[in-house]
Amino acid sequence: MLDQRLLRDNPELIVEQLGRRGMALDLSALQLIARHERDLEQQRSDLQAEGNRIGRQVGELIRAGEAPHSPDVQTLRDRGNTIKQQVAVLEEEEKALEARLREQLLAFPNLPSPLCPAGAGEAENVERRRWGTPRLPLVDQAPLEEHWQIAERLGLIDSERSVRIAQSRFVTLLGQGARLERALISFMLDQHSRRGYREVLPPILVNSASLTASGQLPKFAEESFRCADDDLWLTPTAEVPITSFHRDELIPAEQLPLRYAAYTPCFRREAGSYGRDTRGLIRLHQFNKVELYWFCHPDQSDEAHAQLTADAEAVLQALELPYRVIELCTGDLGFSAARTFDLEVWLPGAGAYREISSCSTCGDFQARRSSIRFKEGKKTRLLHTLNGSGLAVGRTMAALLETGQQADGSVRLPQALVPYMGCDRLISET
Repeated sequence: MLDQRLLRDNPELIVEQLGRRGMALDLSALQLIARHERDLEQQRSDLQAEGNRIGRQVGELIRAGEAPHSPDVQTLRDRGNTIKQQVAVLEEEEKALEARLREQLLAFPNLPSPLCPAGAGEAENVERRRWGTPRLPLVDQAPLEEHWQIAERLGLIDSERSVRIAQSRFVTLLGQGARLERALISFMLDQHSRRGYREVLPPILVNSASLTASGQLPKFAEESFRCADDDLWLTPTAEVPITSFHRDELIPAEQLPLRYAAYTPCFRREAGSYGRDTRGLIRLHQFNKVELYWFCHPDQSDEAHAQLTADAEAVLQALELPYRVIELCTGDLGFSAARTFDLEVWLPGAGAYREISSCSTCGDFQARRSSIRFKEGKKTRLLHTLNGSGLAVGRTMAALLETGQQADGSVRLPQALVPYMGCDRLISET
């Protein structure tokens, strides 16, 4: 959430920075609300100070021998009671304005980092680096298969029966497919644990306050699945429960950074994506993901972003999967992000790079929505949050199937996965 003080004192900066995201704003009406709210706060504070002075005067008079019900004491007490009533009225007005202001501010995305490249959309994202040599979409002069073709041929997934169980965009993993999914989750968590992350298995049902804290609500309600009879939603990403794990907390500065690696099933409606990636593991309503999350000191935020991205890259490197790193331009940033590096893995069967992780720094945007602060000496400040997939498991499986496919129809697995799978290749089980 944006800082109310910035709205009140420097709305031009907000207009300028959100203009880099392609938004045209007039904040004059919202600025008036913010200034009125500050004026009410000042009036209330002045009245409370006057009430405290009157209370001290009453005590001094009584200690000096004045009768508790004397005219002078009663006059002061009457004035004190009037002030209490005035303060109560101001508090109600202040709360109403604060709620109105917060409701409107929750709809504004984060300000982009000054380091974020300018651009209107995806076409203006910037490639930063590549790793590995992409395999060309031919094997022994025959075209490589796409992952869903391999998975169906080897009996790793069943999509048709999954539609019967649920609906389209769900899959059931079978045999080696189910074991590979489980192996990848364990491998990723072990990798990140060795790098100092604390493993977390959070709830996958989250309340509205948690979705609001991370930035999914109110804007992206249509993207999430809601339990109709409860204030609970199926989490779209472990970023949501991990953000709220420390909601409303004051964290000692010496405990920072806090680094978590969380596995969860994730659920998204994928609204607006109909007709795209209708087969396979790329765009499902339910998918597994390992999420990396940092709570850090603001002075360490840029360094933490580079490290979190490197930690996600390390998984791809260990799995021998070529990829590239794309920095998103201002017009393509996610709602809560100030700066983002996307990792795109090479799918040789499709002959294209596809996003497998999005590593973002959010500054104090989520911390302000969540009221997460740290204490440094006598000073209290908002901390910074960062998140990134480490990795999306289904998309990792898709990349492994396409990258490892052999001329005999089997799929060679990277050496790092052999201890988890107990074999070095996938073959047909039917």
